[in-house]
Amino acid sequence: MKLCILGSTGSIGTQALESAENLGIQVGALAAGNNVKLLEEQCRRFKPRYAYIGEKHYSTLKTALADTAVEVVTGDDCLDSFGAQTECDTVLNALTGIRGLRPTVASLKAGKTLALANKETLVAGGSVVMPLAKNGILPVDSEHSAIFQCLQGQPSPKKLILTASGGPFFGKDREFLKSVTPADALKHPNWSMGSKVTIDSATMMNKGLELIEAMHLFGVSEDKIEVIIHRESIIHSMAVFADNAVIAQMGVPDMRLCIQYALSYPERQPSLAAELDFTTLGRLSFYPPDGEAFPLLPLARYAAKQGGTTPAAMNGANEVAVELFLKGKLSFIGISETVSKVTVEHTSVAEPTIEQIEAADIAARQRVYELIG
Repeated sequence: MKLCILGSTGSIGTQALESAENLGIQVGALAAGNNVKLLEEQCRRFKPRYAYIGEKHYSTLKTALADTAVEVVTGDDCLDSFGAQTECDTVLNALTGIRGLRPTVASLKAGKTLALANKETLVAGGSVVMPLAKNGILPVDSEHSAIFQCLQGQPSPKKLILTASGGPFFGKDREFLKSVTPADALKHPNWSMGSKVTIDSATMMNKGLELIEAMHLFGVSEDKIEVIIHRESIIHSMAVFADNAVIAQMGVPDMRLCIQYALSYPERQPSLAAELDFTTLGRLSFYPPDGEAFPLLPLARYAAKQGGTTPAAMNGANEVAVELFLKGKLSFIGISETVSKVTVEHTSVAEPTIEQIEAADIAARQRVYELIG
């Protein structure tokens, strides 16, 4: 296998490189947007044939790697086709946001094996992406990797159960949430993730996005997916079958476990993740989600039922709202209030093209800026 990683300097990308090194997988191409220093270090360590960097950093990286054989490239169109045009046979898409949609489409059209950590690809464009995935998609998110593992050799499930940690504000009400800060919201109890997905976890939007992603990945309707709060993050998700038997995938909360499974599938290899010690677990707890305090999860169900471009509008609005929150320009509860308003206002286009999906995303983003002023 030769691997291309889109988003190599992010949380998933760096752990994917650790896993690739552990498995002895050759890295053929790396792409990042802004982190020149880390991308240079990765290129020197893993010696890919190609490296992509955002345009404003192109000259810096090209000069830094002038003494290597790495070919540095840039440009939005280049990123769209980067994974597709390299000689790599597997593309791990760990880009953040809807920016990952076109690279996903191009990689699948080129016949690449796709390991997907960019959930927004399927949330916004699942109807466009899934018909191209003739050989399936290898999920990297812990929840979808868990379900993928639970379904191996099994009949179609009766129901899927997505587990959620509940984030840093589990058990808090809307009054409490009015005063939380970005620093508070970035303190995830179990996982080390990028800032955007950590805020999404705090608002429960992350679980809403994962619900829509699971619909596309596993071909199930919204009403066949249950979400439960599991504070310990030991059970990563479950599948329920016709006889009411439940199969769960368990492990320590370490993303390298699911990243490696996507890279080594269908084989299992020794991993960098620690072994789960059942004698020290104590207890496993489960609770229903609080849709009143965290309304973005019910909103995602609404968007899923509406279909068309509604999920893309919701996702676009959320990306901007989270960015504004992190910059101190929007309150924590302002995220859900703003995203809800934009999503409900949206007039959906059924069976959209990729251009219509992107137009819905852009319009939703603009609407957020209008509302915030």
